[in-house]
Amino acid sequence: MKKGIHPKYYDKVKVRCACGNEFETGSTKKEIHVEICSKCHPFFTGKQKFVDTTGRVESFMKKYKHFYSQANQESEEKKE
Repeated sequence: MKKGIHPKYYDKVKVRCACGNEFETGSTKKEIHVEICSKCHPFFTGKQKFVDTTGRVESFMKKYKHFYSQANQESEEKKE
């Protein structure tokens, strides 16, 4: 490797998850914070966890409510 162009590499870096799990890895950062790890991820735990903290579904439906109501009216008119 060329000298002076690569960031410093740390061998023992603590990775902290929001669930409280901690483990060590190597990285160019001194400390890493993550929201999901293998101890709490649904793929590894087998439990489904739905988190809708910002109300994304409700905001989407509110934003496109007019479009859906218009489409429903057109489909009902075609049925008649």
